[in-house]
Amino acid sequence: MANRVESLREIDLFSDCSKRELQHIARAAEQVDFTAGDNIVEEGGGGSGAGYAFVIVSGAAVVRRNGRKVAEIGPGESIGEMALFDDGPRTASVVASTDMEAIMLSRRALKGIIDKTPSVAHKLLAELASRLRRSNRKLYG
Repeated sequence: MANRVESLREIDLFSDCSKRELQHIARAAEQVDFTAGDNIVEEGGGGSGAGYAFVIVSGAAVVRRNGRKVAEIGPGESIGEMALFDDGPRTASVVASTDMEAIMLSRRALKGIIDKTPSVAHKLLAELASRLRRSNRKLYG
């Protein structure tokens, strides 16, 4: 459980959450293992049933957009966190480049946490607004 809390604290989306809030999230999350070469998410995929995100605990993955490698990610980094909020299509494909351990959190679990601990929603909204501002600065200067 302590490892899950620390892994969640590392990602921007949950970085402002208190230890207590992170413990709630960690309890709702599941550990999943991937083998090198496993597809974790596929660009364009999504819709109902795909409402889950991952935080890498160990190992590494490759992120591709339109078939082009755009990043390599590792421990503490997240995959698919926007799926926690809507049914939109995945914006990239992610494949495990090594054996990988991750924490998986579903949209349903996050909604349950927010219902019980509304302060989590405020913190998540603030982080999403910050991301949108950064994106706007990149696009519009």
